[in-house]
Amino acid sequence: MDPIGCFRHPGGIRSVSITRRLFTRASCLMKETTHDETDGVPKRDAGPVGDAVTVVPIGIVHSCFKEKFGIPRQPGLVPESRAILKIQPAFDRPEAFRELDTFSHIWIVFVFHASMKTDWKATVRPPRMGGNRRVGVFATRSGFRPNPLGMSVVRLEAITRHQKQTCLHLKGVDLLDGTPVLDIKPYLPYADSIPEAHGGFAAERPASDIAVCFDPDVRIFCLEKERNGYPGFMTLIEQMLKADPRPAYHAANCRKRRFGMKLYDFDIQWEICDNIVRVYQIT
Repeated sequence: MDPIGCFRHPGGIRSVSITRRLFTRASCLMKETTHDETDGVPKRDAGPVGDAVTVVPIGIVHSCFKEKFGIPRQPGLVPESRAILKIQPAFDRPEAFRELDTFSHIWIVFVFHASMKTDWKATVRPPRMGGNRRVGVFATRSGFRPNPLGMSVVRLEAITRHQKQTCLHLKGVDLLDGTPVLDIKPYLPYADSIPEAHGGFAAERPASDIAVCFDPDVRIFCLEKERNGYPGFMTLIEQMLKADPRPAYHAANCRKRRFGMKLYDFDIQWEICDNIVRVYQIT
């Protein structure tokens, strides 16, 4: 069993060991998924409402973000971030995705699988408030929830078939590699966009005056990777750093500090001083 809780075999992911843990934290018992003998598709167990809920991931995200540090705090803040959502065999039916490619964006309903070992918190400290003020967890998008579910709207770039598996190519993601996905839905501009809505303490897109520069050898490294399977690699790094991935309590510190983060299979080393970021090494 690998670190993300997926049993793997030569043909890919067979199952995800989250279904029981997901709702036991909220005092719900998970029921075993049954399969219809005619099509092999998992069926919901018809139990009493409120007694138990069964969820089965329909796919797993394969993302450029290999660790939590560096992931943008909201989708769309780093437009160049990429991921592939690979659909589980039980749900991999071409007719289930018919006409989905006519939508530019989709909603991803997912599990904060990296937060499941931590109890939920009634109050949290949002980064937008400097990490100094607590608000109710339901007034935030924190992963430390009674049921660790999240939702992100992302750009749908393409739908392809690879090794007899449906793959959704996504951009503008804020999803950790290995994230289990419970559902996908089309984004409907006429219903999902509400211009007169109020955004509380997060009414505006976070402002950033951070400048990013690359050492010459690092710039050459990035351009080489862009020619060899990592499109937009340098732009991705720049967008991530402009979004300021540092913990909120570091943001007000003007002293030079060094950080590292994992992106794809690369270690990015950078330093910041007076809102100027220097990327000095990538290995």
